[in-house]
Amino acid sequence: MEPFSKFNHDPLQNIIAKTNNLPTDILANHVKCILLEHLRIFTLFLFFSIETFLSLQKECKPIFHFLPLSCVLLFFALKYFLSKPQPVYLVDFSCLEPPNYCRVPFSSFIEHVSTMDIFDEKSVAFMTKILLASGLGEQTYLPPALHYIPPRTYQNESLKEVRMVLFPVMDDLLSKTKLSPQDIDILIVNCSGFCPSPSLSSIIINKYSMRNDIKSFNLSGMGCSAGALGIDLAQSLFKTHKNSYAIVLSTEILSTGWYSGNERPKLLLNCVFRMGSAAILLTNRKEEKKRSKYRLLKTARTQRAFDDKAYLSAMREEDSDGKTGVTLNRDLLRVAGEVLHSNITIISSSILPYTEMIRHGFSIIWKKFFDKSSNFYTPNFKSAIQHFCLPTSGKPVVREIGKGLKLSERDMEAALMTLHRFGNQSSSSLWYELAYMEAKERVKKGDKVWQLGMGTGPKCTSLVWVCNRPILGEFRKGPWANTIGHYPVPEINGHI
Repeated sequence: MEPFSKFNHDPLQNIIAKTNNLPTDILANHVKCILLEHLRIFTLFLFFSIETFLSLQKECKPIFHFLPLSCVLLFFALKYFLSKPQPVYLVDFSCLEPPNYCRVPFSSFIEHVSTMDIFDEKSVAFMTKILLASGLGEQTYLPPALHYIPPRTYQNESLKEVRMVLFPVMDDLLSKTKLSPQDIDILIVNCSGFCPSPSLSSIIINKYSMRNDIKSFNLSGMGCSAGALGIDLAQSLFKTHKNSYAIVLSTEILSTGWYSGNERPKLLLNCVFRMGSAAILLTNRKEEKKRSKYRLLKTARTQRAFDDKAYLSAMREEDSDGKTGVTLNRDLLRVAGEVLHSNITIISSSILPYTEMIRHGFSIIWKKFFDKSSNFYTPNFKSAIQHFCLPTSGKPVVREIGKGLKLSERDMEAALMTLHRFGNQSSSSLWYELAYMEAKERVKKGDKVWQLGMGTGPKCTSLVWVCNRPILGEFRKGPWANTIGHYPVPEINGHI
């Protein structure tokens, strides 16, 4: 029995709801802007009029000039607080724990690809080497379509996978937050490689019979950073949609992403990408502050698609035999470093203490004008951030980013253990990392969490959250409920 059955409402009620909600919000915002502008003009006019009058009075005491000045300062203070955007809260989120029959141990994966006629011996040896060095463990998952020989990469199989990964997390999120599908005002679904028609967002709306005035968005081709990008999009929509709920669904459909050729740059994704999905409930309702887990503090988005080398560093294309796959070329790590650097530069100016920014700025000046052999000072991000969710593109990438940010093993633990337990789940990996920290009960009230999403394009999106309340008991539920006691696992001979 489904937790939420389909709702059959009178169409007239939906039309009334649409009329009562959306136009009223837009009209209220418009009236508010007009009133603030007229008030600003009137205040300035009044100020200059009073000042002119007082200046003409020969016996006017200086104290009388303080009154109009106070009015002006009071006005601009009121304007700041009235125009200040509403806070964005993360009420709760859910992550998928795939069924056990989808589990793919190393031996099964290697035997599977060895049995296929499409891969030659060199390709099998290459995938085995990548798999062993990737940081993945023995309990990652692949969808049922990829357990067949040969894999079933048809449209219907991909749609089955959509229902398998999105419906359970949607059900769980609605159940945990005690909301009805009819309560949702904004729906954002992201999946990079699979873009059916009707869209994934339409599939969700149809399944849960959501309102006819819901604002739905479908993000495709945005890579592993799309989940964080969806949060940034929701934040922007909240500026014009007051007192709203938004759900962001993040996943990657692997059935269409399997590469069945022998070009090595395209074989990497077969080895490290695994099943996963996440559902996140956001709101800007003030009454949800107490029960919300986090408040969104800052977002930053950067990209380098304007640069040809960066643009071509990761691309979905056909090989010489007409088989489609994603090519990852040698420039990828360099490009990732460039887009990461530009994103960190932006986000650091708003989260780092002034002392760290001054030390960094001084090191730049010193290197440029005094000692060109000196190194730039890397700011201590742990002075402002307590927890880090890093891209799970592979163990070497996690460690390289951690090294650049001067993070400890404990800071990188969530990313490395997520990679080991679930593999690279593309855009949803960041939420498995946060779920890991919650299951370990490490996130305390007032702590800041930095989620860093990187994807093809190339693009990078940062989210900084502040914990809104104590988070306890998460080890009993969620994707880590049955395994959190076994983590972290030790690292042996350079491999996890």
